[in-house]
Amino acid sequence: MAGPDAYAEYLTGYRDILADASATGRRLTRAELESRRDLGERAAEAGLGLRAMVAAHMAETRAGRPAAGSVDAVLAAAAQALDAFAEGYERAQRDAVRQEEAARREFVDDLLYGRSDLGLLAQRAERYGLRLSHAHAVAVACGGTAYDDGDPVPREVERALIGRFGDRSILLTTKDGRMVCIAPGNHDDVLAHFAQHAHTVTDGGQVAIGRAHAGPAGVVQSYEEALNALDLAERLELGEPVLHAADLLVYPVLTRDRQAMADLVISALGPLRQARGGARPLLDTLTAYFDCGCVAAEAARRLSLSVRALTYRLDRVRQLTGADPADPVQRYTLQTAVIGARLLDWPAKPL
Repeated sequence: MAGPDAYAEYLTGYRDILADASATGRRLTRAELESRRDLGERAAEAGLGLRAMVAAHMAETRAGRPAAGSVDAVLAAAAQALDAFAEGYERAQRDAVRQEEAARREFVDDLLYGRSDLGLLAQRAERYGLRLSHAHAVAVACGGTAYDDGDPVPREVERALIGRFGDRSILLTTKDGRMVCIAPGNHDDVLAHFAQHAHTVTDGGQVAIGRAHAGPAGVVQSYEEALNALDLAERLELGEPVLHAADLLVYPVLTRDRQAMADLVISALGPLRQARGGARPLLDTLTAYFDCGCVAAEAARRLSLSVRALTYRLDRVRQLTGADPADPVQRYTLQTAVIGARLLDWPAKPL
């Protein structure tokens, strides 16, 4: 605890103000109030506690109270001075918080976008409990609304994580309206708990978890994997609450050569456009059929069709394309083409 001398410079002029107020009964001037605010800011920047400064003012009030004069005037002046001092103190704290938030946001942007010198980035990361020499994985949660760091939902998720795991080198932030959790790669339980809680508080939002990678570049890679998983989920209409990038690696492989995939879609599914009503009804039929493991009864239920109607549609696909969805070999080509059609938004968009 700081001694009395540590507070002396922040009480400069205070005793003179009390003496003059006691003699005249006046209120503090604008210049005197501003001087108190400036001293409050300086005390906050020096790291002195506000309670300690209030106690120092009270001690100075008792010690410097004139023998003659109005006690009420002294107390009124002391109250004015303390109020101005506290205002300056709080102003400095708000500025410090804003600066800290700006620095944290800049760090998060640099980390997730792979900017800044890697050595400097690693040093800055230690301030937030991250050791970038180790492997990290990133989870991204999205909901029905966009989130900022100060919103109630991210704060609730952060409290849940800290309450469960304490300080375990976890960084929870927001980016582009989504919640982002960065955790050590060997702590799968952290990201699993984040995913579970985020899904709940976002009223059924979706969470994607990237693979663990080492180094600052590994954080960027894991983050991009999680974003790509969410994008795939939207395009493929995947309804799972939690997506693991490791389980979706086949999709980037399929779309790596876009022209080849487009050629496959046109070759395998193009004839469906000859059907009455166009390709969409038959394409939806194939999608439901493949999504439920080629179980006709379940596919019919999902499409609100009778099994007979579904069987008719599948037979129509066979007639138009020459490929039988029930045949294991031909089914693979059709299913790959259906995935490609969903990724390329065909037939809504021409290829």
